[in-house]
Amino acid sequence: MCLILLAHGMHPRFPLVMAANRDEFFSRSTVGAQFWPGHPQVLAGRDLEKGGTWMGITRDGRWAAVTNFRDGSRPQSGSPSRGELVAGYLRNNTSGIDYVATVTSEAPRYHGFNLLVGDGDGVHYVSNRAGRSRDLAPGLYGLSNGLLDEPWPKVEQGKRALRAALDNEAAGVAEAVFAMLADRRIAADSALPRTGVSLEWERTLSAAFISTLEYGTRASTVLLIADDGSVHFRERSFSPAGVQTGERRFDFRVGA
Repeated sequence: MCLILLAHGMHPRFPLVMAANRDEFFSRSTVGAQFWPGHPQVLAGRDLEKGGTWMGITRDGRWAAVTNFRDGSRPQSGSPSRGELVAGYLRNNTSGIDYVATVTSEAPRYHGFNLLVGDGDGVHYVSNRAGRSRDLAPGLYGLSNGLLDEPWPKVEQGKRALRAALDNEAAGVAEAVFAMLADRRIAADSALPRTGVSLEWERTLSAAFISTLEYGTRASTVLLIADDGSVHFRERSFSPAGVQTGERRFDFRVGA
């Protein structure tokens, strides 16, 4: 993932509203969202190169998502996949707070990452580029390839758009959030972060939705968890030309 927007305890019907764009090279082999063979409680896409995932949820309502931390450096040889941070949580029955403690102790083994995990007891954030993990109070949060709520243009714009989307009736929340994820505006040079990549690349990566022939937004995902325990998971996939190629929809009730 390269953009995650999260409203935790902000909507009268949906205690959790989450929106995310996964940006990746189109050459990287991937399976879209599905319940995993061998782990039927896990709903997520899958990176076939390393076996992990970028975002997912379980049938008991435990969810996780990860972004890379961009600093211009190359991953160290032998570092474990950051997608395994999400997969490891979803495959097991660990509480969010206990999992974050485990990840914190192992964090130096990984290249830079930001991890969000949640369950019925709370929402938690951990990064190996931040000083400590955090338990997130109800609120609205944004995360790209810097630290949580770092004011990059697409994070700030996304948070404003998500706040506006929450004013919709329940049936319109998902579509309003998808519209926000589709924003292809490039930020002004004066607002760009400096993360160790070229200025041209900073410009390209500043959009919420990235579209180049080799690298871009491959999937947009909206996750809604309602106060009655119902889960609504929508994933839209895109071609290198930025054209939508499919949509996967999953609806279930936590614990059912």
